[in-house]
Amino acid sequence: MRRTPEFEDQDDLLITSYQLRGSAPWRTSDETVPYGHVLLAAATAGWSPGAVVARLTALGYAGIELPAGPLPVSVAREDVLLANTEVRDGHLGRWAGLGTPLTLRHVLQGAGRTGRSPAEAERLLLSFGYQIGTGVGHPPLPESADPRDIGLIRTDARGDGTWLERGAEVSARQVLDVAAELGCSPYAAAGRLVALGFRLPYTPEPEDERILADDSRSGGHILAVARELGRRPSEIVARLRVLGREIDAGTVPETPEPDDFVLLSEELDGQWPWLRVNRVVGVQPRHLLRAALATGRVPADVAERLALMGHRLPGNARLPEVADAADVRLLAAVEPTCSLLDNVHLEHVLRAASLTGRSPADVAERLAALGYRLPDEVAYPRVRGAL
Repeated sequence: MRRTPEFEDQDDLLITSYQLRGSAPWRTSDETVPYGHVLLAAATAGWSPGAVVARLTALGYAGIELPAGPLPVSVAREDVLLANTEVRDGHLGRWAGLGTPLTLRHVLQGAGRTGRSPAEAERLLLSFGYQIGTGVGHPPLPESADPRDIGLIRTDARGDGTWLERGAEVSARQVLDVAAELGCSPYAAAGRLVALGFRLPYTPEPEDERILADDSRSGGHILAVARELGRRPSEIVARLRVLGREIDAGTVPETPEPDDFVLLSEELDGQWPWLRVNRVVGVQPRHLLRAALATGRVPADVAERLALMGHRLPGNARLPEVADAADVRLLAAVEPTCSLLDNVHLEHVLRAASLTGRSPADVAERLAALGYRLPDEVAYPRVRGAL
């Protein structure tokens, strides 16, 4: 059980208390006093670190951790907190030791906790006498502060995780994952990792920001970026692969036709959001019919062009020779709950009839003509319901 020290001077009580508040618990004279405690005691009491060491020695503390070089003349409290492993709810964590070089993780955690840049945090710690394992040949740490730095070097967002050290190589996939975890662009994450002294399998380029802006990996995005940057679509595809993005865009034409952008846009306006390749269900028939109406093509031509770009219909699909807005409205009522690969049940037919004002029999016959599978034993009424 720790007892109150046998002296009454308030400064003595302050510099010997664990949390430097002048209250229990106190450090016993037979234990080693960490160097960080000396520095923070000086900052809290308004003394020099040398004065704290002299007073602790006079009070009987023989084991005081000290650097090999001279003590700093004065220290500020917020600077000293860089040497603490954690400050939470006003309580101090453990102090970093002088015998082992500090890791990049320690520098970045301290920088983030105090709002300083990594370079400033490193300089302050070195000025106190701490060693930092910076390695040889690495560039100086960034002069700009970024609270996301500590997240960038964490290899696993779950659990305690492990931490990268300067000079390690970060894979393109890791860059994408950590950018998604931190909610920043992969280009920004890549540039910051390089500034922190890490190696990447590629050199970040400003155009990467635009190339990676849409994670749909769609042909529409690739064509739009190629047009915007004045590059060939194949170059954009190659760069995406270098950047770790798996391409699921089907076949991207090297020379797109004028209305390819319309066909590949979900809203048929030639703009983002772009149509994603669905290799399970395929492209929705309603999109084909709407695209046919928007471009003046016949549905078969639209299906053929989209198929060349990786968007295919299921084998049971049957397209009409001419697109009809009534079919578009019917499919809009069916597609949210039923695809061409599903069986169309009575509730689907009745819902579509209610939404379109058509009779259930008319709905069932038209869906069957478009390739949907309906049970033969159901007799659908030909009476129209109210809209």
